[in-house]
Amino acid sequence: MKNYVVIVAGGSGSRMQTAQPKQFIELEGRPILMHTLDAFYNSGLTMHLILVLPEDHLKTWQGLVKQHNYKTTHQITTGGSTRFDSVKNGLSVINEDGIVAIHDGARPLISSEVIQRTVVQARKTGNGIAAVQMKDSIRQKVGGQNKAVDRNQFYSIQTPQTFKVDLIKNAFKNSESNAFTDDASVLEAHGEPIHLVEGSYDNLKITTPEDLMIATSILKRRK
Repeated sequence: MKNYVVIVAGGSGSRMQTAQPKQFIELEGRPILMHTLDAFYNSGLTMHLILVLPEDHLKTWQGLVKQHNYKTTHQITTGGSTRFDSVKNGLSVINEDGIVAIHDGARPLISSEVIQRTVVQARKTGNGIAAVQMKDSIRQKVGGQNKAVDRNQFYSIQTPQTFKVDLIKNAFKNSESNAFTDDASVLEAHGEPIHLVEGSYDNLKITTPEDLMIATSILKRRK
């Protein structure tokens, strides 16, 4: 069964306080996005890499590929006006059955173990979604008040979110809304149960300058 990954990289640099899109910011000497692509290329699985970029970012990416002499083979397609549309565009280039992981371009620290866990689960049950249990105490707003809730019942959802190709393509094709916050919710809306697998607290999404500092520290620790 063939394995694919759709890496969606449409972020801006607003919360990073930079004009440069966050996926192009350097992390330990290379753009964040190159770390992300290589994580899947080196995952121990043979995966076809599909990169979804906004059309006006294509030239920048091509320049970075040349500048860094980047050799990891990947297919590029353009994104849409929303993340939903971008994922849908990425899925549309897949013309065979198999397994597809959908991943945020700004999560460069994804491990081979987590990737493999989501793929194994998707082969068994149709989907495998990386998630970690909440670490902080949490409270729920109820009307004008708030109350404590059991954090052990809640999970923070990550990517990759991995699916059988036919299931997730059909869900995206037949969805009436593009307001979903993640891909598992698209599938769930079509009646499929969602299967969580153990993610990693290292698998952070780089959004702020503080995240970049943490990611740099993690990479140095791994080396």
